Amino acid sequence: MTLEIKGIDEATITKTIIEKAAEDWVKLSETDVVVVGAGPAGLTTAYYLAKAGLKTVVFERKLSFGGGIGGGGMLFHKVVVQPPADQIVKEIGCPVEKVEENLFAVDAAVLIAKLANSAVDAGAKIILGVTVDDVIFRNGDSPRIVGVVIQWTSVIMAGIHVDPLAIKAKAVVDCTGHDAEVLSIVSRKIPELNLFVQGEKSMWASEAEKLTVEKTGEVCPGLYAAGMAVAALHQTPRMGPIFGGMLLSGKKVAQIIIQKLR
Repeated sequence: MTLEIKGIDEATITKTIIEKAAEDWVKLSETDVVVVGAGPAGLTTAYYLAKAGLKTVVFERKLSFGGGIGGGGMLFHKVVVQPPADQIVKEIGCPVEKVEENLFAVDAAVLIAKLANSAVDAGAKIILGVTVDDVIFRNGDSPRIVGVVIQWTSVIMAGIHVDPLAIKAKAVVDCTGHDAEVLSIVSRKIPELNLFVQGEKSMWASEAEKLTVEKTGEVCPGLYAAGMAVAALHQTPRMGPIFGGMLLSGKKVAQIIIQKLR
């Protein structure tokens, strides 16, 4: 059997990519919610926001998603979750293996794929290779975050000066993990908010899972924190390769934003 492949002109390839990408960027210039970080908390947040009908974009500085899930536990390809987070895992169609009454094993790569697929299918847009370099704020009775300032990660890595672009949003969620990148920017650049990123404590898995979810929420008007960014802000413990708290934190912050914006 001979397969006939029709040639496509190189200029047509370039034109198509630029035109279609530009169409997306025009739509994204003003959105309901910007989620920063495509790790477990970020993808879960995006899934529930988009599922509720909110226009949601996820900016991820790397060229892949999944955050800390991909490394599993010390590069072993499994992670664990606990109730009630296992219900989220099952909801997105990811198989779980019950190990004991309150513990389930999950394949790391499958969890990443299912989370990302669920978020995209719900209507969220995930843009890779983009770093949130700053925020947009307004002063009123108190400073309010009204969007993010973005730059290509490759430009930042190259160390060259290129002016960034801005994306307006009704809500911004820091899901950047241990570094709490957005919160750190706000802490440094808007001192009147009295926001201090203290960094997480050493490991205490059960306490970390509980406190991460408890302290998830709005940090200041327009800015929210979920996942390990919460631990960095409130100096709560880290938990290692158990991801139930990350998923529950993402769902909780989505529910808070949905209620506020609706």
